[in-house]
Amino acid sequence: MVDPIKVYPPKPAKVYYFGTCLIDLFYPDAGIAGVELLERQGIEVIFPQGQTCCGQPAYTSGYHDEARAVARAQLSLFPEDWPIVVPSGSCGGMMRRHYPDLFRDTPDQALAESVAARVFELTDFLLNVCHIRLEDKGEPVTVALHTSCSARREMGVAGVGPALLGQLRNVTLVEQARAEECCGFGGTFAVRHPEISAAMVSEKVDTLVEAGANTFVTTDCGCLMNIAGYAEKNGRPLNGEHILSFLNRRTRNRS
Repeated sequence: MVDPIKVYPPKPAKVYYFGTCLIDLFYPDAGIAGVELLERQGIEVIFPQGQTCCGQPAYTSGYHDEARAVARAQLSLFPEDWPIVVPSGSCGGMMRRHYPDLFRDTPDQALAESVAARVFELTDFLLNVCHIRLEDKGEPVTVALHTSCSARREMGVAGVGPALLGQLRNVTLVEQARAEECCGFGGTFAVRHPEISAAMVSEKVDTLVEAGANTFVTTDCGCLMNIAGYAEKNGRPLNGEHILSFLNRRTRNRS
Protein backbone atom coordinates (compact mmCIF):
# COMPACT_ATOMS: atom_id res chain seq x y z
CA MET A 1 0.00 0.00 0.00
CA VAL A 2 3.01 2.29 0.27
CA ASP A 3 3.28 4.96 -2.46
CA PRO A 4 5.44 3.45 -5.24
CA ILE A 5 7.10 6.84 -5.72
CA LYS A 6 6.84 9.39 -2.94
CA VAL A 7 7.30 12.94 -4.17
CA TYR A 8 8.39 15.37 -1.50
CA PRO A 9 7.62 19.08 -1.88
CA PRO A 10 10.17 21.84 -1.36
CA LYS A 11 10.43 23.04 2.22
CA PRO A 12 7.36 25.27 2.73
CA ALA A 13 6.91 28.45 4.73
CA LYS A 14 3.75 27.09 6.39
CA VAL A 15 2.17 23.75 7.23
CA TYR A 16 -1.13 22.60 8.62
CA TYR A 17 -0.85 20.49 11.77
CA PHE A 18 -3.35 17.70 12.37
CA GLY A 19 -2.87 16.82 16.02
CA THR A 20 -4.75 13.48 16.43
CA CYS A 21 -7.10 12.42 19.22
CA LEU A 22 -4.57 10.52 21.33
CA ILE A 23 -2.10 13.39 21.35
CA ASP A 24 -4.87 15.83 22.23
CA LEU A 25 -6.19 13.70 25.08
CA PHE A 26 -3.17 11.81 26.42
CA TYR A 27 0.16 13.01 24.99
CA PRO A 28 -0.03 16.77 24.38
CA ASP A 29 3.72 17.03 25.02
CA ALA A 30 4.34 15.05 21.83
CA GLY A 31 2.14 17.43 19.86
CA ILE A 32 3.90 20.48 21.27
CA ALA A 33 7.28 18.88 20.58
CA GLY A 34 6.31 18.42 16.93
CA VAL A 35 5.30 22.07 16.67
CA GLU A 36 8.57 23.20 18.24
CA LEU A 37 10.67 21.03 15.93
CA LEU A 38 8.88 22.51 12.90
CA GLU A 39 9.21 26.06 14.16
CA ARG A 40 12.92 25.54 14.73
CA GLN A 41 13.10 24.75 11.02
CA GLY A 42 11.64 28.17 10.25
CA ILE A 43 8.16 26.87 9.41
CA GLU A 44 4.96 28.54 10.58
CA VAL A 45 2.59 25.96 12.00
CA ILE A 46 -1.16 26.42 11.44
CA PHE A 47 -3.37 24.40 13.79
CA PRO A 48 -7.00 24.40 12.56
CA GLN A 49 -9.15 24.73 15.66
CA GLY A 50 -12.06 22.75 14.24
CA GLN A 51 -10.17 19.48 13.87
CA THR A 52 -11.44 16.36 15.62
CA CYS A 53 -10.91 12.71 14.66
CA CYS A 54 -9.62 11.47 11.31
CA GLY A 55 -12.36 8.81 11.27
CA GLN A 56 -10.11 5.77 11.49
CA PRO A 57 -11.78 3.97 14.44
CA ALA A 58 -15.11 3.86 12.63
CA TYR A 59 -13.48 3.05 9.29
CA THR A 60 -11.47 0.07 10.51
CA SER A 61 -14.53 -1.23 12.37
CA GLY A 62 -16.50 -1.31 9.13
CA TYR A 63 -18.70 1.74 9.80
CA HIS A 64 -17.87 3.60 6.61
CA ASP A 65 -20.86 5.94 6.62
CA GLU A 66 -20.00 7.07 10.14
CA ALA A 67 -16.32 7.39 9.18
CA ARG A 68 -17.28 9.58 6.22
CA ALA A 69 -19.30 11.86 8.47
CA VAL A 70 -16.33 12.35 10.81
CA ALA A 71 -13.75 12.64 8.04
CA ARG A 72 -15.88 15.07 5.99
CA ALA A 73 -15.66 17.56 8.84
CA GLN A 74 -11.86 17.56 8.46
CA LEU A 75 -11.72 18.12 4.69
CA SER A 76 -12.58 21.81 4.82
CA LEU A 77 -9.94 22.61 7.45
CA PHE A 78 -7.05 22.81 4.97
CA PRO A 79 -8.07 25.31 2.26
CA GLU A 80 -4.58 26.54 1.35
CA ASP A 81 -2.19 24.38 -0.65
CA TRP A 82 0.14 23.73 2.27
CA PRO A 83 1.38 20.33 3.43
CA ILE A 84 -0.59 18.66 6.22
CA VAL A 85 1.70 17.09 8.81
CA VAL A 86 0.47 14.41 11.19
CA PRO A 87 2.43 13.14 14.23
CA SER A 88 1.10 9.62 13.72
CA GLY A 89 1.57 7.00 11.03
CA SER A 90 -1.84 5.61 11.88
CA CYS A 91 -3.85 8.80 11.39
CA GLY A 92 -1.57 9.82 8.53
CA GLY A 93 -2.24 6.48 6.86
CA MET A 94 -5.99 6.94 7.23
CA MET A 95 -5.90 10.39 5.67
CA ARG A 96 -3.39 9.71 2.90
CA ARG A 97 -4.27 6.14 1.96
CA HIS A 98 -7.97 5.73 2.78
CA TYR A 99 -9.65 9.11 2.28
CA PRO A 100 -9.62 8.74 -1.54
CA ASP A 101 -11.41 5.37 -1.29
CA LEU A 102 -13.75 6.54 1.46
CA PHE A 103 -15.01 9.45 -0.67
CA ARG A 104 -14.84 7.80 -4.09
CA ASP A 105 -17.92 8.57 -6.25
CA THR A 106 -19.12 11.24 -3.83
CA PRO A 107 -19.22 15.03 -4.28
CA ASP A 108 -16.20 15.25 -1.94
CA GLN A 109 -13.95 12.95 -3.98
CA ALA A 110 -11.75 15.67 -5.50
CA LEU A 111 -11.32 17.48 -2.18
CA ALA A 112 -10.50 14.24 -0.37
CA GLU A 113 -7.88 13.38 -2.99
CA SER A 114 -6.36 16.85 -2.70
CA VAL A 115 -6.14 16.60 1.08
CA ALA A 116 -4.74 13.06 0.96
CA ALA A 117 -1.96 14.04 -1.44
CA ARG A 118 -0.71 16.70 1.00
CA VAL A 119 -0.56 14.48 4.10
CA PHE A 120 2.85 13.58 5.52
CA GLU A 121 3.85 11.74 8.67
CA LEU A 122 5.74 14.33 10.72
CA THR A 123 9.08 12.58 11.26
CA ASP A 124 9.19 11.80 7.53
CA PHE A 125 8.49 15.46 6.80
CA LEU A 126 11.26 16.62 9.14
CA LEU A 127 13.80 14.28 7.58
CA ASN A 128 12.93 14.40 3.88
CA VAL A 129 11.36 17.84 3.41
CA CYS A 130 13.05 19.94 6.10
CA HIS A 131 16.31 17.94 5.89
CA ILE A 132 16.64 18.47 9.62
CA ARG A 133 20.05 18.20 11.27
CA LEU A 134 19.93 17.31 14.95
CA GLU A 135 22.55 18.26 17.53
CA ASP A 136 22.37 15.98 20.55
CA LYS A 137 22.57 17.80 23.87
CA GLY A 138 21.62 14.87 26.11
CA GLU A 139 23.49 12.32 28.16
CA PRO A 140 24.37 8.90 26.69
CA VAL A 141 21.36 6.61 26.52
CA THR A 142 20.36 3.32 24.93
CA VAL A 143 16.92 3.07 23.32
CA ALA A 144 14.86 0.73 21.18
CA LEU A 145 12.48 1.85 18.46
CA HIS A 146 9.00 0.56 17.67
CA THR A 147 7.58 1.67 14.32
CA SER A 148 3.82 1.24 14.08
CA CYS A 149 2.28 -1.01 11.45
CA SER A 150 0.61 1.94 9.72
CA ALA A 151 3.80 4.01 9.73
CA ARG A 152 5.69 1.07 8.29
CA ARG A 153 3.23 -0.33 5.77
CA GLU A 154 0.93 2.54 4.82
CA MET A 155 3.21 5.55 5.13
CA GLY A 156 6.47 3.78 4.26
CA VAL A 157 8.55 5.50 6.93
CA ALA A 158 10.23 2.57 8.66
CA GLY A 159 13.65 3.96 7.85
CA VAL A 160 12.95 7.45 9.15
CA GLY A 161 13.16 6.78 12.89
CA PRO A 162 16.58 5.09 12.68
CA ALA A 163 17.85 7.90 10.44
CA LEU A 164 16.79 10.60 12.90
CA LEU A 165 18.04 8.75 15.97
CA GLY A 166 21.27 8.06 14.12
CA GLN A 167 21.97 11.79 14.07
CA LEU A 168 22.10 11.85 17.89
CA ARG A 169 25.68 11.12 18.90
CA ASN A 170 24.86 10.07 22.47
CA VAL A 171 21.98 7.76 21.55
CA THR A 172 22.63 4.07 20.97
CA LEU A 173 19.78 2.40 19.07
CA VAL A 174 19.40 -1.33 19.70
CA GLU A 175 17.49 -3.61 17.35
CA GLN A 176 14.64 -5.67 18.73
CA ALA A 177 13.85 -9.12 17.38
CA ARG A 178 10.99 -9.20 14.86
CA ALA A 179 10.83 -5.41 14.81
CA GLU A 180 8.20 -5.42 12.07
CA GLU A 181 5.62 -7.27 14.19
CA CYS A 182 2.52 -5.50 15.57
CA CYS A 183 2.31 -4.51 19.23
CA GLY A 184 -1.33 -5.64 19.35
CA PHE A 185 -2.99 -2.24 19.66
CA GLY A 186 -4.62 -1.80 16.27
CA GLY A 187 -7.13 0.78 17.53
CA THR A 188 -10.44 -0.98 18.12
CA PHE A 189 -8.72 -4.36 17.60
CA ALA A 190 -7.43 -4.20 21.18
CA VAL A 191 -11.01 -3.70 22.41
CA ARG A 192 -12.66 -6.30 20.19
CA HIS A 193 -9.97 -8.96 20.68
CA PRO A 194 -8.40 -8.24 24.08
CA GLU A 195 -6.89 -11.71 24.62
CA ILE A 196 -5.09 -11.71 21.27
CA SER A 197 -3.98 -8.12 21.78
CA ALA A 198 -2.61 -8.90 25.25
CA ALA A 199 -0.60 -11.85 23.92
CA MET A 200 0.86 -9.67 21.15
CA VAL A 201 1.87 -6.80 23.42
CA SER A 202 3.37 -9.23 25.94
CA GLU A 203 5.63 -10.60 23.23
CA LYS A 204 6.49 -7.08 22.02
CA VAL A 205 7.52 -6.01 25.54
CA ASP A 206 9.66 -9.15 25.82
CA THR A 207 11.54 -8.36 22.61
CA LEU A 208 12.12 -4.74 23.60
CA VAL A 209 13.46 -5.67 27.04
CA GLU A 210 15.59 -8.47 25.62
CA ALA A 211 17.12 -5.99 23.15
CA GLY A 212 18.89 -4.38 26.10
CA ALA A 213 17.05 -1.09 26.43
CA ASN A 214 14.90 0.17 29.28
CA THR A 215 13.48 2.93 27.08
CA PHE A 216 11.69 2.71 23.75
CA VAL A 217 10.46 5.41 21.40
CA THR A 218 7.69 5.15 18.85
CA THR A 219 6.00 7.22 16.17
CA ASP A 220 2.44 6.44 17.31
CA CYS A 221 0.68 7.20 20.57
CA GLY A 222 -1.55 4.12 20.34
CA CYS A 223 1.52 1.87 20.36
CA LEU A 224 3.09 3.98 23.10
CA MET A 225 0.01 3.66 25.29
CA ASN A 226 -0.30 -0.07 24.67
CA ILE A 227 3.34 -1.06 25.18
CA ALA A 228 4.19 1.28 28.04
CA GLY A 229 0.87 0.56 29.76
CA TYR A 230 1.42 -3.20 29.63
CA ALA A 231 4.99 -2.85 30.87
CA GLU A 232 3.94 -0.66 33.81
CA LYS A 233 1.03 -2.89 34.78
CA ASN A 234 3.22 -5.98 34.73
CA GLY A 235 6.28 -4.49 36.41
CA ARG A 236 8.54 -4.72 33.37
CA PRO A 237 11.59 -2.40 33.22
CA LEU A 238 10.53 -0.46 30.14
CA ASN A 239 9.63 3.20 29.71
CA GLY A 240 8.17 4.73 26.56
CA GLU A 241 8.21 8.12 24.87
CA HIS A 242 6.93 9.50 21.59
CA ILE A 243 9.86 10.00 19.24
CA LEU A 244 8.97 13.69 18.77
CA SER A 245 9.19 14.34 22.51
CA PHE A 246 12.47 12.45 22.64
CA LEU A 247 14.04 14.33 19.73
CA ASN A 248 12.87 17.71 20.94
CA ARG A 249 14.00 17.15 24.51
CA ARG A 250 17.48 16.09 23.47
CA THR A 251 18.09 18.87 20.98
CA ARG A 252 16.52 22.04 22.33
CA ASN A 253 18.59 24.76 23.98
CA ARG A 254 18.60 24.53 27.75
CA SER A 255 18.09 27.64 29.83
